[in-house]
Amino acid sequence: MPKPRKSLISLETTPYYHCVSRCVRRAFLCGEDPATGKNFEHRRHWIRDKQFELATIFAIDVCAYSVMNNHYHLVLYIDRKKAERWCSREVIERWQRLFRGSSLSQRFLKGESLSIAEQSLLSEQVMLWRTRLMEISWFMRCLNESVARDANREDDCTGRFWEGRFKSQALLDEKALAACMAYVDFNPVRAGMVQSLEEYEFTSIAERAAKAETTAFPDESSKQPPHLLPFVGNPREEMPKGLPFRLTDYLELLNWTEQAMFDSRQGFIPARRPPILERLQIDTSHWLYMTQHFESKFKGLVGAAYRLKAVCLKLGYRRIPSITVCQRLLT
Repeated sequence: MPKPRKSLISLETTPYYHCVSRCVRRAFLCGEDPATGKNFEHRRHWIRDKQFELATIFAIDVCAYSVMNNHYHLVLYIDRKKAERWCSREVIERWQRLFRGSSLSQRFLKGESLSIAEQSLLSEQVMLWRTRLMEISWFMRCLNESVARDANREDDCTGRFWEGRFKSQALLDEKALAACMAYVDFNPVRAGMVQSLEEYEFTSIAERAAKAETTAFPDESSKQPPHLLPFVGNPREEMPKGLPFRLTDYLELLNWTEQAMFDSRQGFIPARRPPILERLQIDTSHWLYMTQHFESKFKGLVGAAYRLKAVCLKLGYRRIPSITVCQRLLT
């Protein structure tokens, strides 16, 4: 039986999560359906545009993504500090970009006076909406419902478009985060849709690489797409918000991984480890295995064994999921 979402997503545990949604119907989410000959390539834009629109509303940032033919992947970062800084008006304005709000919130934005009882009730609503604006479940709900409505309208049908639950994996440490992001970025290559990372447009790595290559004499921040959570360098004191790696190191890592995948098929794995793998002390063969099988081999919590045990104890798990594979690949 699937675990309740609240036992899989905990801000006290980690702000990073890998989410996957799959289409339930035979017809493709995107691409060309060989059975009907219909082309759904434009739906890739629906998903990419909507996820970035929602990221401007929620206290959630997109770290990595890939849009496939019948599913999509997201690596998300929950920014609780950002949500806590919002005043009541900002929470209401953000929520009402998604939903109608309430009569009290609408009156508040118009500047109408509220009684003490009404102010108390509105404060409770604002507290609830603030919480929802940093919840992945609500982010995914808004994304999937929007795409499902548009797809059903286009297909002239009704009923489910997505599987009942999106899949989520909590990324407990830097090793899990790096492996998951690479797994997401390599999805089109692994699926045989393209031969190299540069050939596929609808991934985060394609955007990051294109931005880095086309920016002349940039500083580090200008080399990165503004709607993706930036790389801010290796962990240090007074660490700014962002991914705990250097952008150049990550790009080098993926280029090395792409070449190593080809070499491994020839029975050879390069001995040299890229800077990220060296710093994180990840074995090259383990790294290549994770970039191929991350989603299927790990359960809801992913990280080094000691971290996994501590989190499971805190969350009250009776068993520790994926402990064997985490000990082998991430310790």
